[in-house]
Amino acid sequence: MMTDPIADLLTRIRNASSANHPVTQVPASKMKQGVLALLKQEGFITDYSRNERGPQGTLEIVLKYRDARNGVISGIQRLSKPGCRRYVKSTEIPKVLNGLGVAIVSTSRGLMTDRDARKAGVGGELVCAVW
Repeated sequence: MMTDPIADLLTRIRNASSANHPVTQVPASKMKQGVLALLKQEGFITDYSRNERGPQGTLEIVLKYRDARNGVISGIQRLSKPGCRRYVKSTEIPKVLNGLGVAIVSTSRGLMTDRDARKAGVGGELVCAVW
């Protein structure tokens, strides 16, 4: 049984990127799909698609690279964990690498990037940071 599926998603992306794999797969969920949609919107991955094979389906992630050896994602970190949730107000949302990276926040209005959450004036749970 997996206790933290978001950490599993981030680890699979980190490992595939460091091994220069073009594609990786993860078990599907709506939360993971939302995180991947934001990563695609921000330009960290090329694309993702949902395959309905198996009981819950899988998400196939196409990773993005600058050149043959360097991935676009240089760092990815889980911020809020199941054992220690991290909630912040809209004024306390941290900037990742002074604005070069993106923090993903789970708000009452859905998943948002740190910039969108600050602009909307909503806080929530810090899911992860990508740079």
